Amino acid sequence: MKLADLTTHLNDLLQISTVPDYPQALNGLQLQNAKGEVTKIAAAVDAHLPVVKAAIAQGCDLLLVHHGIFWSGLQPITGATFEKIKLAMENNLAIYSAHLPLDGHLELGNSMLLGRAIEPDAAWEPFFPYKGFNIGVRATVEIPRTELVQRFEKAIEGKSHICAAGPEMVRQIGIVTGGAGDSVAAMKAQGIDTFLTGEGPHWSYTLAEELGVNLLYGGHYATETFGVAALAERLNNTFGLPWEFIDHPTGL
Repeated sequence: MKLADLTTHLNDLLQISTVPDYPQALNGLQLQNAKGEVTKIAAAVDAHLPVVKAAIAQGCDLLLVHHGIFWSGLQPITGATFEKIKLAMENNLAIYSAHLPLDGHLELGNSMLLGRAIEPDAAWEPFFPYKGFNIGVRATVEIPRTELVQRFEKAIEGKSHICAAGPEMVRQIGIVTGGAGDSVAAMKAQGIDTFLTGEGPHWSYTLAEELGVNLLYGGHYATETFGVAALAERLNNTFGLPWEFIDHPTGL
């Protein structure tokens, strides 16, 4: 498939031109490939050197990521950054990144998919806007906190860190994946009694205790694997493009 056609499809599907984001996100096609074709896709959370090497080793010519090659900010093209871009260009690997468009998407978003993995029957609603675009989801439920923790850990395939300061019977869940732990006060203000996220600053735990909010940290990486995998699977179903998920967890 033509890279240009696939890029247009992705841009429309994810509303790349209209969703706000941080300056370093640079959503969309970040690096084209030499042949202008896509035959196999790699999906990963981060576009850093080990992932680029793995994508090349698996014969992929498009890497779909959540955190792109500019995520660390403006920097000289030297050292590992130079090697990463050089390897990608020499091995015909295009790189496409979608950050907040893939957090808040109502079908393929990290927050929505995590919510549905935890409670598929809940009426998950978009909420928690960033510059007018909702990046999280919320739902009214009735789940014992202990059971919710079990479901959360099953969904992220790992252990979570828990501040059990809220009610034992969870009724209002809010989910914002990634590094949203500093938003615990905003969650309390919106009636959320249990907040699920990836990570947060040290003080987010103590603030959750003071506010009486259950705060579950699942890890930044672990809570953001859902979107890229779902996006690659969508492209497989739509265009028949084979894909691989490159799992390279940070533990954070």
